[in-house]
Amino acid sequence: MKVLVTGANGFIGRATCAELARRGHDVVAAVRRIESARDIPCARAIAVGPIGPATDWRAALDGIEAVVHAAAMAHSVTRKSASEESDIFAVNAAGTRALAEAARGAGVRRLIFLSTVKVLGETTGGRVPFSEIDPPNPDSGDAYARAKAEAETALAAIARAPLEVVVLRLPLVYGPGVKANFAALIRLARSAPPLPLASVANRRSLLFLGNLTDAIVLALRHPGAAGETFMVGDGETVSTPELIRKIAGFVGRPARLFSFPPPLLRLAATLLGQGDRARRLLDSLELDDRKIRDQLGWQPPFSLDQGLALTLRPPATDRPRQETPSA
Repeated sequence: MKVLVTGANGFIGRATCAELARRGHDVVAAVRRIESARDIPCARAIAVGPIGPATDWRAALDGIEAVVHAAAMAHSVTRKSASEESDIFAVNAAGTRALAEAARGAGVRRLIFLSTVKVLGETTGGRVPFSEIDPPNPDSGDAYARAKAEAETALAAIARAPLEVVVLRLPLVYGPGVKANFAALIRLARSAPPLPLASVANRRSLLFLGNLTDAIVLALRHPGAAGETFMVGDGETVSTPELIRKIAGFVGRPARLFSFPPPLLRLAATLLGQGDRARRLLDSLELDDRKIRDQLGWQPPFSLDQGLALTLRPPATDRPRQETPSA
C-alpha cells in the first residue's frame, strides 16, 4: 500500500514511517522542509510547507492509497496567547480539514487521524475510564484538545466514498527519543531528588510508541476500522509514584519518594503558578481501549515494562562494546 505520513520527521511520524516500511508498505514522507527528511525510512519525501487551510497537498497525494496524519502543533503546559491558539487551530483543525478534503478529491481510500484522549477531558477523576461512547468535553484552557475535537467533527462531515476515516485517540505516548512531559519525568527520576509523591494514588493510561505504530498499521488495513473511533493504550494503568519507581529502576537510581497530602501539593503548586504541571502528576486520566481489541482483534505487542525498558535503553553509541571472542 502506498501511504503518505504527515509530520514524518516528528517523534510519532518517524516511527510510523519505519514500521510501515518494515511491513513492506511504500512510504511517502510529508515534511515541512525537505532537509528535515534526512534519515526517514521512506521511498520518497516531499516538502509541503507549513500545514494549514491553504496547504497544497496535490503533489503529495498523487497515487496515495492511505494517509496517516501525524502532523500537529503540540501544546505546552502554559496557557496560550490568542495568536498561539489561532495557530494551533489553523494547523490541527483547519489543516486537518483541508488535508481530508484534498485526500477525498485525490481518491485516497483511508485516512488515519491521530487525536487525543483529552478531547474527552483532562481527568477521569473518580469516574470510570474514558471510552468511545463519552461525548467530547475538552478543557476550555486546552487549545490543543479543543482543536483536535474540532478536527474530529470536521472529519466526520467530510468522510464519504471513497474516503474512510479512522480516528485513534491517544494518551501520553512514550518511546525512544520522547520529549516534553515524559522526558521531564525521566530527567527527574535520573536526578533522584526527594519527591513528595508517595501518597499519590492516581491512575494514568500510557501508550508505548511501538504499540501505537502497530495499531496504526492494523487500522490502515482492517475493514472493521472504517469510519470508527478507537481509544489506544498499553492496557495497563500506572500511578505517578509507580511510574517514577519503574523509571528509576531502569536507570539505576533510587526513587526517593515521601508522603505529603496531595491536596496540599496541589494548593502549593497553584500558588506557585504550576497548577497545570501538578495536575499532570496528581490527576487520573484513564482510557478503556476494549473496542479496538474486540472489534479489530488488536493486542499491544509490548507491555508497559517492555516499553519503558526500550525507551530508557542507552543509544547504541553509549552502550558498552562487546568483545569479540578469541579463537
